[in-house]
Amino acid sequence: MPTNAFRTLSTLFMVVVLSLALTSCGSNANVICSPPPSGSNNSGICTCASETGACPITPGPEFLYGVGSSGIQAFSIDHNSGALTALPSASGPSMSFGLTSVNNQFLYVSDSQNAQLDGFSINQTTGALTPLASSPFSTGTFSAPVGLVSPAGSERLYIADVARVDAFTVDANGLPTALSTSPYLSGTNLFLTIDPSGQFLYTSIDDPPGGIFAFTINSTGALTAVPGSPFTIPGQTVANSRPYGIVDTGTYVYATLSGTNQVGAFSIVSATGALVPVPGSPFSAGATPLTLVLAGSFLYALNDGGVSGYSINSSTGVLTPLSDPPFAIIGGSMTTDFLGQHLYVPGLNGVQAFSIDATSGNLTPIAGSPFPGGAASALTVVQIPPP
Repeated sequence: MPTNAFRTLSTLFMVVVLSLALTSCGSNANVICSPPPSGSNNSGICTCASETGACPITPGPEFLYGVGSSGIQAFSIDHNSGALTALPSASGPSMSFGLTSVNNQFLYVSDSQNAQLDGFSINQTTGALTPLASSPFSTGTFSAPVGLVSPAGSERLYIADVARVDAFTVDANGLPTALSTSPYLSGTNLFLTIDPSGQFLYTSIDDPPGGIFAFTINSTGALTAVPGSPFTIPGQTVANSRPYGIVDTGTYVYATLSGTNQVGAFSIVSATGALVPVPGSPFSAGATPLTLVLAGSFLYALNDGGVSGYSINSSTGVLTPLSDPPFAIIGGSMTTDFLGQHLYVPGLNGVQAFSIDATSGNLTPIAGSPFPGGAASALTVVQIPPP
């Protein structure tokens, strides 16, 4: 497990809230929604086509949360500019590598040092956090919870743990209860992602033979290993690849290889969830890449000293470096807003915020950046559904 809290994977989640859009636009309206990237557990922002009269739908508030030495930082996000406004912080673990929400209602933070989860309710208007009754929640004996993820529109919560994946269901009060069949053996893993379809879960494995372990998710939330798991990186061994950060576009899975300064790429066999290496994979990255995030057709890897950007070939999954050189951005984690228009990287001098060019993928600092805030080892964004 990385010991530097300044280098870790953040989990970013976005899906389409089609039903809400149809309610606002009318059942016959043409609804346009943002595309869903990896492992979303929150709602995206939908608008109606120009011929309808009830749109655009006003998006609900959007919040950025980060965990670091000062606890849990919170910010509201301006939908148009991407600017951040600080909100009251909350007490939490001083270091965590997992932060996610369930149904936009509850926020959970992993605490590997104490084998537990800290849970909070999210005020749907202000974004303020209130500790849940009975929080923190134990994750069991010999546990060291790290990465967290929750499928869109579900009450499930999955945790990357010591040589296993833990699965919980969350009740209406935010109380997580382990599934009767949990945990699921997977090998040593730190981070995980869920396919936007909600059918598959993938986790990066850092022990022999290494690679990506795949599971199918059934209607109860139980996991079943996909035959052939783990799927190995071509030409790599766990001794030198050290896969960490992982994202799922719905068609392709990408993982950072921190030991070889590369990004591994796989295409997903839609019928089974099995993985097939993308031609030319793995692709070159900067030094010690850990965090990965998606923004539309672009992929960004946070390295030791910068951010490498790539365009994704939608037909092949091949990564092509952006025309600009790697961006000199220092930080320990990163995420984007739900539309993939802005990138956030907390650092020692505040939260650095950038606009993402929709055509080139290049990054431009947002006015006012960096915004007051501290370093964070894990980030997540919560988009409250529109009323």
